[in-house]
Amino acid sequence: GHAMTGRLSSAMLTAFAAAICVFLVLPTLAVAPISFTETNFITFPPRGFTLHWYREFFERPEWIGSLGTSAVVAVLTAALSTTLGTMIALGLGQLPRRTGRAVTFFFIMPMVVPTIITAAALYTPFARAGLVASIPGLVLAHTVLALPFVVINVSAVLQKLDRRVVDAARSLGATPATAFRRVTLPILAPGITAGVVFAFITSFDEVVVALFIAGADATTLPVQMWSGIRFEISPIVAAASCLLLIVSCVVLTLFWLVQRK
Repeated sequence: GHAMTGRLSSAMLTAFAAAICVFLVLPTLAVAPISFTETNFITFPPRGFTLHWYREFFERPEWIGSLGTSAVVAVLTAALSTTLGTMIALGLGQLPRRTGRAVTFFFIMPMVVPTIITAAALYTPFARAGLVASIPGLVLAHTVLALPFVVINVSAVLQKLDRRVVDAARSLGATPATAFRRVTLPILAPGITAGVVFAFITSFDEVVVALFIAGADATTLPVQMWSGIRFEISPIVAAASCLLLIVSCVVLTLFWLVQRK
């Protein structure tokens, strides 16, 4: 009787969780059929079927150019934030527990503070430094947002690190650099990989900070989509949304495959 009740409650919980997931995902998936409509405006349900809006996306320089900018910025952001975040996590791991918690909170602040506040705070110093409307500016701004994800993921794995393994490598003659490369780094690899993925997606999908920092020479895809919604309202925005969704899904799938290995 108890086993039957347990299985039933587990099945109900699974069904409830699945229903919530469907509810959350459906609005996102709704853009896919819209992107194939034959009308010149966004309508649901779509009318007819055409690949015209995808062709438009890849033929118009402002759209394909913004996709390229997003890709470059996301890759550079992932590289910079992962390097800095891993170093920060290693440094935090050496601090006393209470101090470490206080400093960790400082580094995860961009995750807690509303993005619009971060964007407004970054704009003035970036403008003075000539970083507005530039790819380096976007990379630095997105690194601020992506850093918490790297610090949290690497710190989580670091807590499981047995220091005795590193000490053993050192006692067997390994230099600090060799011990880090051969022992610490492979153990931290899952956290670092997760950090790379989250940093990439954070940058690739981000619009609020990019609206402040982007410009004519550095427009990301989400900013171009924002402009498209405001001025065009054509199904090309739905096509761009679909492509953005595909990129995010591909990155997450690759991460899942790497984690399984």
